Amino acid sequence: MEIGEVEIKWLGHSGFLIKNHMIVYIDPYKIKENSEKADIILITHSHYDHCSIADIKNIIKEGTKILLTADCQSKMTRFDIPIDMQIVEPNQELSFGEIKIAVLPAYNLDKSFHPQEEGWVGYLIKMNDVLIYHAGDTDLIPEMQKLTGYNQPDKKFIALLPIGGKFTMNVEEAVEAAKLIKPMMAVPIHYGSIIGSREDAEEFVKLCKEAGIDGRILERE
Repeated sequence: MEIGEVEIKWLGHSGFLIKNHMIVYIDPYKIKENSEKADIILITHSHYDHCSIADIKNIIKEGTKILLTADCQSKMTRFDIPIDMQIVEPNQELSFGEIKIAVLPAYNLDKSFHPQEEGWVGYLIKMNDVLIYHAGDTDLIPEMQKLTGYNQPDKKFIALLPIGGKFTMNVEEAVEAAKLIKPMMAVPIHYGSIIGSREDAEEFVKLCKEAGIDGRILERE
């Protein structure tokens, strides 16, 4: 999918490839072996389906920047290629040339899988007039209210929201998050692999459209 000058590819589960003049991966997991090398890799937390060392190793090149939470650092093996690892926590903002990346909280409210105290994250990637919010593994949390400010006429605001349930929001909760955030487009993630089905994604899109939100399923690349 192309939004302005930005290409967005769903790699399955919570994994994404975002490209303009730089190549950015988010939570690569079971991706193709011949995938393009990364300029930046964003890791939301240490669970194996989000911080996959085998996948990270396959896409790094000399100088690749990896943003990751503190608990991921212990999982990282020493790579043969020199990279730049940066520990992040919620409420940071980093700049890489024209790309700005805000680090946002992601946690469960009434589940034990993703405690708030772990400091796990989602990301808001800003590429000129295109804004992409990857929510990470999260419930509908109060901090999402702050994202409503990005719904502006001169911005293309895309929300990537988990719908699988059990570990994250389910379909209905993700739709409520979309209603709160009011993105230009909402894309379901965190389904089709470990938990959640294509039918869940279709239901999410249907409910989003009933609420006046452009819901869009991306086919796995």
